[in-house]
Amino acid sequence: MRDYLLTLCVTAAVTYLLTGPVRKFAIATGAMPEIRARDVHREPTPRLGGIAMFFGLCAGLLVADHLQNLNSVFELSNEPRALLSGAALIWLIGVLDDKFELDALIKLGAQMISAGVMVIQGLTILWLPIPGVGTVALTPGQGTLLTVALVVLTINAVNFVDGLDGLAAGMVCIAAAAFFLYAYRLWYGYTIEAAAPATLFAAILMGMCLGFLPHNMHPARIFMGDSGSMLIGLILAASAISITGQVDPDTLKIFFEGSTRQATHAALPVFIPLLLPLTIIAIPMADLVLAIVRRTWNGQSPFAADRGHLHHRLLEIGHSHSRAVLIMYFWSALIAFGTLAYSVHSTSMWIVLGVVMLSAIGLVLLLLPRFSPRAPRWAESFVPPRYRRRRPVPRMETVPPVAAHPVEAPPEERVPVPAGVNGSTAIGHRSRFTDRRKAGTPS
Repeated sequence: MRDYLLTLCVTAAVTYLLTGPVRKFAIATGAMPEIRARDVHREPTPRLGGIAMFFGLCAGLLVADHLQNLNSVFELSNEPRALLSGAALIWLIGVLDDKFELDALIKLGAQMISAGVMVIQGLTILWLPIPGVGTVALTPGQGTLLTVALVVLTINAVNFVDGLDGLAAGMVCIAAAAFFLYAYRLWYGYTIEAAAPATLFAAILMGMCLGFLPHNMHPARIFMGDSGSMLIGLILAASAISITGQVDPDTLKIFFEGSTRQATHAALPVFIPLLLPLTIIAIPMADLVLAIVRRTWNGQSPFAADRGHLHHRLLEIGHSHSRAVLIMYFWSALIAFGTLAYSVHSTSMWIVLGVVMLSAIGLVLLLLPRFSPRAPRWAESFVPPRYRRRRPVPRMETVPPVAAHPVEAPPEERVPVPAGVNGSTAIGHRSRFTDRRKAGTPS
């Protein structure tokens, strides 16, 4: 555990220290796009935060390679090199997109190629566990298609949720934390060495997000851009592929002889966490599906941007920017750690009751702006102003009416009015009729 903590801290430190210089570089190169209709920030903010995150990834892998307890991951598996190759490619495309705004189809093709690069180097899904049936081996073609689909979906889900300050980095950090605990349990609890790469990837991913979050919290000083969102999405997908498609469930001894119902019930605690990478991005994935359906229904392209995402809806309901982000954090943590807790103690009803109670609390938080609670008089000094009772507005004193025929001031007390073009006054009111007495004509 100490080696993982050291790797996490080094990754976070490198990412944090490089984000400041990267921000200056983004401003100098003009990587500050104009504010779009769907954006919620009011000032142009530099992008390219993914540059610091990528170098944090490189630093984490380099440190882990020189640690005695983690060096075996690089010697026995080619997955770290596969991850670095795919991450470098998707990061480069993201940097170009942050600067030059690439077409959506180009980015989609780059995502598929990055997934293919990882597949060629061995990071692919080999089999799937099915409760009641056992382990189903996949053909190379099936494994490749399933791997590419999972990578593309995860990348776009994380990219879609990157709409508020600190939202994507925080949600992915929560997901990586839950995934790290599960992968670490598989490696040291069940002595499964195939789970070691996924454990390392999750620790590095946490360090990248934690190092970038201080610069990205509201009000954000820099955005990660597509170079960062696609990068962390690919690492999260790589962790899922490493542990879901390459850890043989038969080594956990969850499938045994007996009826199908007994085998399914025995496999449930372990089968659910094998899909943990999918459950921890359940909210971004739901946002992605709803966005595609909404845009297609309205006759738009599925890649067209709009303001209909979940975080935009929270702002429209009445939540503040920070509260909307915290609510999304809450639901992500509830789904991820609830699934993790159920995998450990599936027979405990307290876990189910706890998840239900927390879900009810989450619903109350979602609907909080719909209510207008008012604190009693004695407690108004301890609550924010929006919860205080409205006090009656005092009436304004009536202004005395202006005389119908105002008394003209003496000539020596009159203030001269500057003349404009052709003698007309530039300011003040000009009478419609001239005063004959001023011109010296008889009245």
